[in-house]
Amino acid sequence: MTNTPTSEEEIRQRVAALRDHAPRVRQTSVEQRRAKLQRLADALLDRRQTFYDALRADFRKAPVEVDLTEIKAVTKEAEHAITNLGEWMAPDRVSSPLLFTGTRSEIHHEPKGTVLIMAPWNYPVNLLLGPLVGAIAAGNCVALKPSEHAPNTAHAITELIADLYEEREVTVFTGGPETAKLLTAQPLDHIFFTGSPTIGRRVMTAAAKHLTSVTLELGGKSPTVVDATADLDHAAGRIAWAKFTNAGQTCIAPDYVLVEDRIHDALVDQIQTCVRQFYGASVAAQQASDDYARLVHDDHYASVTSLLSDAVETGASVAVGGRHDPETNFVAPTLLTDVPLDATIMQEEIFGPLLPIIAYESLDDALQIINDRPAPLTQYVFSERETTIEAILNRTTAGSTSVNEALLHFLNPNLPFGGKGQSGIGRGHGHWGFREFSNERSVLRRSYGSDLLQPLYPPYDRLTSRIADWVLRFF
Repeated sequence: MTNTPTSEEEIRQRVAALRDHAPRVRQTSVEQRRAKLQRLADALLDRRQTFYDALRADFRKAPVEVDLTEIKAVTKEAEHAITNLGEWMAPDRVSSPLLFTGTRSEIHHEPKGTVLIMAPWNYPVNLLLGPLVGAIAAGNCVALKPSEHAPNTAHAITELIADLYEEREVTVFTGGPETAKLLTAQPLDHIFFTGSPTIGRRVMTAAAKHLTSVTLELGGKSPTVVDATADLDHAAGRIAWAKFTNAGQTCIAPDYVLVEDRIHDALVDQIQTCVRQFYGASVAAQQASDDYARLVHDDHYASVTSLLSDAVETGASVAVGGRHDPETNFVAPTLLTDVPLDATIMQEEIFGPLLPIIAYESLDDALQIINDRPAPLTQYVFSERETTIEAILNRTTAGSTSVNEALLHFLNPNLPFGGKGQSGIGRGHGHWGFREFSNERSVLRRSYGSDLLQPLYPPYDRLTSRIADWVLRFF
């Protein structure tokens, strides 16, 4: 399946049509927006098999993973917005100082206008249509750019959107980096980008030309800390599931594990047990498993296997896995021990099924390793010791943190999702997604009474100075 790149002239014309139609869309009611969101949720459920087939063709994603990490993630987001949209759209009343007696102050939530959503290939439905929920809820016209590296899914999304919405309201642009470059050069009102920090910088640079606001959901090296009090069976299961789902191609997957030295070997053994239970006891079984994905394309396969080779060459040991096959872009679930901190695999986001497991003697050592790296998109801690949990929350920083859990925070629409610094800018999901695509417009109106500030009009004299002094002291 291929998707024909959109030409420069077509991009210009279609974005202009979105901009022309945006004033009308901004006037849509709560019920009209709810109906648009319900159509999206219903259509995704109706086309489950279409997306099973598309994601299987793109990188052998298992149907259960499609249900839970792609379709359910979007339908849950839509259901949450439908339920709460009336409250979100209503003006927020705020208090006014006593000096402003007779006025009323509110915050109105108006759409930004014409927005662009650019998604990566690893969760091509979720990371494109999840933000679309917030954009529609906020009353915007939307340009969608799916990844060219998941072409079958991009084709399915293009057909879905064409069947649901007018092209001048929500439209899909296909193609690769050149299409993305042309789109980000357009006079847009907001860009929501999910991807790597490298491309995020390019998006932000392009947006600066038009002073377009941005949301950047990037990545980073998300650490996992396991101390000696943790429930090892539970921790190992959650770590293995979070890491090897989608063959590790998840921006919030555990990137490396820091484990208290006295339980290091036990944790490695328990994660190995989980891998065998999940995907098979041998490499052949794992390759035959319908539940284990492949790396999306040859370049990514080469990148991940290069990280593995470099790690081994610099002293790391392969405790589990390590096998790979270039014919199918298969890389086995792999656990690495004795990994040097200066190895490339500990400097770059892995984004694949390689998991360094590093022993630490004191929690201070673990925190130093975390803080020596840029703020991650997320971090995990498995512990029953409250002092460990509080130390991690108070002495590190991250976009999000899960305690004795993994991945689930992403699926809670009541929690904002996003990064910090190199791992991202802005927040999405639920009310935060609605706000990200909205302009929060301050409105102050006088309802009654006289103007108490009139005595402060020029020309300034001694009485004016006394009144100003009074205002400073008592208001």
